[in-house]
Amino acid sequence: MQRNTHSTIKTLQVLHEDNHLIAINKRPGDIVQGDKTGDIPLSEVVKGYLKRKYNKPGNVYLGVAHRLDRPTSGVVVFAKTSKALPRLNKLFAEKVAKKTYWAVVKNPPPENQGQLTHWLKRNPKRNKSYAHEKEVAESKKAVLEYKMLKKLDSYFLLEIDLKTGRHHQIRSQLAAIGCPIKGDLKYGFHRSNKDGSIHLHARKLSFIHPVKKEPILITSDLPKDPVWDACV
Repeated sequence: MQRNTHSTIKTLQVLHEDNHLIAINKRPGDIVQGDKTGDIPLSEVVKGYLKRKYNKPGNVYLGVAHRLDRPTSGVVVFAKTSKALPRLNKLFAEKVAKKTYWAVVKNPPPENQGQLTHWLKRNPKRNKSYAHEKEVAESKKAVLEYKMLKKLDSYFLLEIDLKTGRHHQIRSQLAAIGCPIKGDLKYGFHRSNKDGSIHLHARKLSFIHPVKKEPILITSDLPKDPVWDACV
């Protein structure tokens, strides 16, 4: 079912905006870019926001530089100009932009902090990536660093710094060490969240502005629910 665009615009949380960029706190369930579901993507909602805010006639330019999985929440940055988009794409492609995530997991990791290295093989039909200890055919190396931030009543809060950007990387790698993310049925959590979300949040994004060449740090608020509330 498509959301009403106007009501969605009202709830849009803008984290940063300048002449070239706009960063949004994506809600779980929103899709960043259009897909086969036909649901209104976040990119179109942001275009509508810009069109109304600046009273723009005609089409609004907006470039998608990176994505978050639909059930994931957190910071997403878009390019407002054709000058910024290729430079922003390059920052993400070359891993210059630093992404920090928070994840609520079922079990504690083997150490309070560490690095995980796996080889991920994607199965497009199942829209799932499988983590292997050693390289296998058609797999890609995946590396992340994690540390435990907090022990909750029933769960554990981890902070994750991505070193590579693979399909479902955090979800797959954490599941591989016995730490499935809360609500993530696809990767081994025992039940889904009622709203279809998973407790994975893109908490921070830092990079050098593609046009102004200034350092940018964007931090996004956590979704409102009892488990996330207990994390701060």
